[in-house]
Amino acid sequence: MMSIPRKLAALHWPLLILTVLLGAFGIFAIYSATWMREHSFWNRQLVWLLVGFAIFLVVSLTDYRWIRRGGLPLYLAGLAALLATHFIGEEVYGARSWLNLGFFNFQPSQLAILASVMVIATFLADYENMPPIFRIALCGVIVAAPWLLILIQPDLGSAIVWMPVVLAMLYAARVPGRYLITLLLVAVIAIPLMVNFGLKPYQRLRIVTFLDPELDPRGAGWTINQSLTAIGSGGWEGKGFKAPNTLNELGFLPSTIVHNDFIFSVIGEQHGFIGGALLLLSFLLLVGIGLYIALKANDDFGRLLAVGLTTLLFTHVFMNIGMTIGVTPITGLPLPLVSYGGSFLLAVLFSLGVLQSIWIHRKIAEPTPKHRDPLRPPKGMRLFPSR
Repeated sequence: MMSIPRKLAALHWPLLILTVLLGAFGIFAIYSATWMREHSFWNRQLVWLLVGFAIFLVVSLTDYRWIRRGGLPLYLAGLAALLATHFIGEEVYGARSWLNLGFFNFQPSQLAILASVMVIATFLADYENMPPIFRIALCGVIVAAPWLLILIQPDLGSAIVWMPVVLAMLYAARVPGRYLITLLLVAVIAIPLMVNFGLKPYQRLRIVTFLDPELDPRGAGWTINQSLTAIGSGGWEGKGFKAPNTLNELGFLPSTIVHNDFIFSVIGEQHGFIGGALLLLSFLLLVGIGLYIALKANDDFGRLLAVGLTTLLFTHVFMNIGMTIGVTPITGLPLPLVSYGGSFLLAVLFSLGVLQSIWIHRKIAEPTPKHRDPLRPPKGMRLFPSR
């Protein structure tokens, strides 16, 4: 067993420093987006950030292998919370996806997604000799219940993140590529059905305006058009902090979501291409660290868990920034560590704490038995071994 001082000394310091810097920048970005309004939100985000860092440190110093036993109870708790939202949940922006706990609003989908990643990692690590088709089918069973409950809320953004996460984990679990390509094709074919029968009219309109933003420029296309204008107007260096007469200050960006879903629009307008590029580089570095931790994990479970959590983080970054620049449809996914939101911030810092734990405890994890295709053979390995 490692002592607390030894664990602190073994921290992955670039991950810790990057997490602190992005969290601090998130406070600044939220203040920059809302300082001109009655409720600036940054002070609440600061409280959640401090609570989240406490969770991050506790999880980092705790052996991640507790998830093998704790993942299933968390998964069942997530399902119960998702069911509760259909009876006592609060509807926000057309989706009944929040539970009012009195002191804050909790989004159960965050817990359900994290717990599902834990359970899938446990299952894939424990049953790696099972035929690929059965591994895929059982992963589908694990995902099906929470995914359907999230989709009917309806929360399109949280429903979308499942596919890349599950595909990445199956690939890291050495499932042959032909199965994954087939699964991807099935998902692509199912998208029109989901759009026509699983979404509300306003969500289908978002898809249509994504394909043609000028179709309804004063209605459904207003937000994306103003976002593109704001980011473009920032130029190379941006208009600067608290610059007068910005599109955000004048109210062209929706004040209800500018501090969470469209925070990158404000960053682009105030800090320009350079500021946006530096932020993207920071997230790229964070994702790279997550994959490196997966590479260095001492067991299949830690590797799969790190791949799943890192892919989840990457998907949120890609979808959030993508929707502000017209690359992806508007889905309502927040930007990790930067967007306003308590439950999402806690979920992100919990995930980063798990990555830190995998790094710290990699030297004391139980080695993979030889008969189970060792993770790191003597001549080295790649993160995703060739078929």
